[in-house]
Amino acid sequence: TFLGNIETWDQAEKQLSDVLERKYPGQWELNPGDGAFYGPKIDITIRDALNRSHQCATIQLDFQLPERFKLKYRGPEAHDDPEKVTRPVMIHRAILGSLERFIGILTEHTAGKWPFWVSPRQVLVVPVAAPFKDYASEVAQRLQDAGLFVDVDNGENTLPKKIRNGEIAQYNFILVVGEEEMKSQSVNVRNREDVGTKARSEMIKLDEVVTKLSSLNKERRLENKLL
Repeated sequence: TFLGNIETWDQAEKQLSDVLERKYPGQWELNPGDGAFYGPKIDITIRDALNRSHQCATIQLDFQLPERFKLKYRGPEAHDDPEKVTRPVMIHRAILGSLERFIGILTEHTAGKWPFWVSPRQVLVVPVAAPFKDYASEVAQRLQDAGLFVDVDNGENTLPKKIRNGEIAQYNFILVVGEEEMKSQSVNVRNREDVGTKARSEMIKLDEVVTKLSSLNKERRLENKLL
């Protein structure tokens, strides 16, 4: 069952097919009978880490509602002829589909280790002792000013406990600061991928860390690594 006449449907299907073939030649397939009742659509299917298919994004071409509501507008062609009006085409667009479902797919696909640019827990700053809490807060503020999601653990737990809590919470990076880091305006960087490592991590200047984390965030790289 469908709305409208078959000529309108044929025209809409041809437009979508032409666009797909022009932009993604040979990378799409026709699924007869799977359109919405008011018009044809493009469904985008993604695969997760377990090779399962999920249909999320969809773009639907709707000639019917503008027709039923008798929608019209005056375009550039009406400049010389005010009586000339054009009927619009409605585009239904859902980029993520159901947001909750998409977040579930993404979380399962990454096993909870979200890429840095989409992670709600990008950086955790941990002072090694009470005298360095102010510097930890200063580091966090610098990163927040750069548009990053940052937390500071200035609680009473021991340093190993704070680091372990950060690892369990899946922070992408844990920045440890102490006397040496404060004097040199640096941070000790622990990568999420180095869980359980006891060795002292790399110490990097704070300005450099801000630049590298901002780049990782802006470029939306999947690898959790500072370049």
